[in-house]
Amino acid sequence: MALALPDVEESTMYGAPAFRIRGHMFACQPTHRSAEPNSLVVIVGFDRRDELLGAEPETYYTKEHYQNYPSVLVRLSRVHPDALRDLLRIAYDVAAAKPKKKSTPRRRRPVKK
Repeated sequence: MALALPDVEESTMYGAPAFRIRGHMFACQPTHRSAEPNSLVVIVGFDRRDELLGAEPETYYTKEHYQNYPSVLVRLSRVHPDALRDLLRIAYDVAAAKPKKKSTPRRRRPVKK
């Protein structure tokens, strides 16, 4: 679903699969041990996260590790495909609104002679 959105790149975040738009991650597989298996982290903003948690706590959740991030954890076994598609689009729009990340060149170590 994420790859169906324009200009999405598949990448990794802490070694786990992730999806980015112009360098900004908008969804990934959680790597912190507090997340339940078969979950997805989606960047939606704090207000939207609160709405989702209040409306469908059996589908959307958060853990202490994620409290300071504008993200929500999604139980993939419980989310309806249409709801997941909409959620990914929201996250995509949030990330796409940010300016393109500048790539930082890696410093090369001087060659010893």
